[in-house]
Amino acid sequence: MRGGERCLEALCELFPGADIFTLLHVKGSASKTIEERRIRTSAIQALPFAASRYRYYLPLFPWAIEQLKLDGYDLILSSSHCVAKGVRPPPEALHIAYVYTPMRYIWDMQDAYVGSGRMGPVSRLMLRAIAGRLRRWDIAVNIRIDHFVAISHHVADRIRRHYRREAEVIYPPVETARFHIAERTDDYYLVAGAMAPYKRIDLAIEAFNHLRRHLVIVGEGQESQRLRRMAGPTIEFLGWRPDSEVADLLSRCRALIFPGEEDFGILPVEAMASGRPVIAYGKGGVTETVVPLNSFEFRVSSLESRTSANPKPETRNPKPEAPTGIFFYEQTIEAVIQAIDLFERSADRFDPEALRTHALTFDRSIFEKRIATYIAERFEEWKRGGRRRSC
Repeated sequence: MRGGERCLEALCELFPGADIFTLLHVKGSASKTIEERRIRTSAIQALPFAASRYRYYLPLFPWAIEQLKLDGYDLILSSSHCVAKGVRPPPEALHIAYVYTPMRYIWDMQDAYVGSGRMGPVSRLMLRAIAGRLRRWDIAVNIRIDHFVAISHHVADRIRRHYRREAEVIYPPVETARFHIAERTDDYYLVAGAMAPYKRIDLAIEAFNHLRRHLVIVGEGQESQRLRRMAGPTIEFLGWRPDSEVADLLSRCRALIFPGEEDFGILPVEAMASGRPVIAYGKGGVTETVVPLNSFEFRVSSLESRTSANPKPETRNPKPEAPTGIFFYEQTIEAVIQAIDLFERSADRFDPEALRTHALTFDRSIFEKRIATYIAERFEEWKRGGRRRSC
């Protein structure tokens, strides 16, 4: 149950009668809300070792998604970070694509996946061989989409750059009620999530190896073995943990370490909902959710100079938000170490209640209201405006 699955869960609750179509489903891997639906899978489901080796079937994904039969539906809502948006909607249906990102490994972040030690030589060769064909397909299928919705302005910019299409921005849901401010914090930092190459967990490990400070890592993934091999004695791997345990770990950590470039980044918002600050690479979706101490000082200084020069009450800018984290701007070990040092010298600047208040602006209830209103408005326009051509 990562970010995309939590979005799907919220959409299932908004549309209780909807069916789910997907490339692959491993029973028991998702929440009860999702598992109780009628789930229809693609031809990928029947292939050998698909549940554990599905990445090797990437060249077949476009073909498989196009084979799904959606006849009889009048609204198609694709939840897509790979090929789901390429589904073939029937002529009478409206298709809205909620996009987490254009495929990272064929567009912006291919190097992060094929870099040394991250892929075997066969996988690296395969990805490079099919990337061009996948990009052409990824652009061509956009004619099947009536409206794009992006999870962040960062992703909307990617959609504009790669697809030449505009996208509404609706931030994904964060279940802030699952998180709480702890009575105490313990002496460890936290990294959590799937161990994918672009998340750059290796940076955090190298930095904490150097600092000899306690780093707890929650999660598993394709980089698990490589990361465990590089870890020193102060690095602790917990694997996947239940939601309740992750919430407890978040509430008691000194800070969340977030070294990758994310499309949005639900985890930093969850950390702030737990009253804990975020030390993050200052690029991508996190720039839309975290108020960094680095720039906060500059904003306060600029505000003071403007208001002293023009003290009229009616022209004064509102008071800036409290800082909720610290950014580093290079994905290097040295930059991570410097950010941790700045945090430890400034830890008393982060107020847990202010952090949680900020996180509440991304609550699931806000997502549900915005996405439901947006879909209803687009569907009414669609009914009034006629039907699409077959594609």
